[in-house]
Amino acid sequence: MSSTELPGVRSASEAFSQVGAVHVAEGEQLRLAVLPGLELAVRSRPPLRTGLPPALFVHGLGGSSTNWTDLMAQLEDSVDGEALDLPGFGWSPPPADRDYSVTALARAVIRHLDAAGRGPVHLFGNSLGGAVSTRVAAVRPDLVRTLTLVSPALPELRVQKSAVPTALLAVPGMAPLVGRLTRGLSAEERTRGVTALCYGDPSRVTPEGFAHAVAEMERRMALPYFWDAMARSSRGIVDAYTLGGQHGLWRQAQRVLAPTLLVYGGRDQLVSYRMARKAAAAFRGSRLLTLPEAGHVAMMEYPGVVAQAFRELLYDTDPNAPDTRDAPGIRDTEDGRG
Repeated sequence: MSSTELPGVRSASEAFSQVGAVHVAEGEQLRLAVLPGLELAVRSRPPLRTGLPPALFVHGLGGSSTNWTDLMAQLEDSVDGEALDLPGFGWSPPPADRDYSVTALARAVIRHLDAAGRGPVHLFGNSLGGAVSTRVAAVRPDLVRTLTLVSPALPELRVQKSAVPTALLAVPGMAPLVGRLTRGLSAEERTRGVTALCYGDPSRVTPEGFAHAVAEMERRMALPYFWDAMARSSRGIVDAYTLGGQHGLWRQAQRVLAPTLLVYGGRDQLVSYRMARKAAAAFRGSRLLTLPEAGHVAMMEYPGVVAQAFRELLYDTDPNAPDTRDAPGIRDTEDGRG
């Protein structure tokens, strides 16, 4: 997929406050949605035709709206897609109150949907974004038509060893220490490390995609709030894992009314594959897609397979939706379907 590099992108009222070139894939648009006390970068892909239902995509810890570029391209015949940069990530500035809890991030998503008037939407979430989307669907069912969760960060009693370093960022003072210890790593080395952690097969990343990821890593590392955003978001996940009662994520999963698609990767090093069955039991009437060869970001590794699973969900649950189940789309080299 070709792309353009823009020296800056303006909304109707406000300019992006960050430095660096904005990467916008061909067919995408990027704007800054300005609300009282909240600014969110919103990446959109206009649908192939008018009247398609709206969708919103929410990325995970350390990610950005670009994590959804390939899947949004696959689904441009099915939905009118938008992807958010959560506060403090991508091109969204940090929240004024420095609150990166799952509740605060869910509140940001809800505020955006209420202000834009796009709800109810087909809501997608990956990792941290999956936890955020679960909370949104539970507390504001009027805003969610369907829910698609890719490796959602839901509480696990036995966290995988490979996920421990990410969890340790939540410890006060740990993030600055990690920053000092890894100061000598280049953006390319950091990107290779992240790719190895998040992908089941890092070779699926194209040279162009890797180059863009390196450039974004370099830009993000230069931001003064980079480690603070990572640390506080990690702490937000840990806090959400320990929260019980009606606000616990598993309890909220049981309250979700929207038809739900769950996607889990067999090579996921951050969210255990064994959680798939528990999640399928928690979300009432959900359907489960397991991809044994995928890692933590199945929508980036196998966008065609994930898109097809969503099209089937859409067709089965929305009588007014177009039947795009046989749409050709951009096929994955290997479907990885389990």
